[in-house]
Amino acid sequence: MLQLTTIELYKIFARRRSYIAFIAICIIVVITKLAVLYEGQEMLDFLTRELAESFLFQGNLVNGYMVCYLVLNFLWVHVPLLIVIVTGDLLAGEANAGTFRILLTRPVNRISLVTAKYIAALVYTLVIVVFLGVFSITLGLLIFGKGDLMVFLGGVNIFPETDILWRFAIAYGFGFLSMATIAALSLLLSSTSNNSLGPIITTMAIIIVCTMISTLDLEVFRAIKPYLLTTYLDAWQLFFYFDINTEEVFTAAVILLLHILIFYAVTAFYFNRKDILS
Repeated sequence: MLQLTTIELYKIFARRRSYIAFIAICIIVVITKLAVLYEGQEMLDFLTRELAESFLFQGNLVNGYMVCYLVLNFLWVHVPLLIVIVTGDLLAGEANAGTFRILLTRPVNRISLVTAKYIAALVYTLVIVVFLGVFSITLGLLIFGKGDLMVFLGGVNIFPETDILWRFAIAYGFGFLSMATIAALSLLLSSTSNNSLGPIITTMAIIIVCTMISTLDLEVFRAIKPYLLTTYLDAWQLFFYFDINTEEVFTAAVILLLHILIFYAVTAFYFNRKDILS
């Protein structure tokens, strides 16, 4: 399994499309930093305008941590597409290239092949999330320096420097779990197609529709919201409250893990019974 997974990882990082995500992340992060560099103080003044009458704000509030928090919001908005571009092609690309028959003539069973591709997809997703976090925090601190973190979530939360980095670490860890769920979904759809474009578009369409259902506060959707993966894609925000709701965090993590396991099981079952014609 280790050798098979290594081969799949080599295939991923040998393709040019796999580096689109890294380039896009660099562009997004740099643009965000520049925007805050020129408009950050005005934005902060606007957000704290009403509070300024009652409170006195001192220190470097427009700092690297604040910018990194803003970048974190791209985790469940833009990053899914960057991941799906690669993971949606892992199985469909093999079918389109006509290499499945050659692969399966070796002493490799279909379940092992699917498992190796899933592990490789999760590793690629982890690398993307870690790269986003490290690049964003490093560049943010170099440009803006350190300071307390001000977050507007159901009120104003201000965290001291000593209480920030561990929150970012856990938030990005949970972000990986969210993105891993997206990767698992795209792999499931990839197993049903002979063209990578279909799984990529379908995955994003599902995310968009489910996000709309998750965000609309309508009675007709309330029954299904707790079971949609998009309901928990932004659960990393829970780590930026003073009192972290561990029950909500646990629930979100369990549901996302269940989605990953279900997607994997369905993919393995379908691919194991699929007629390989190419």
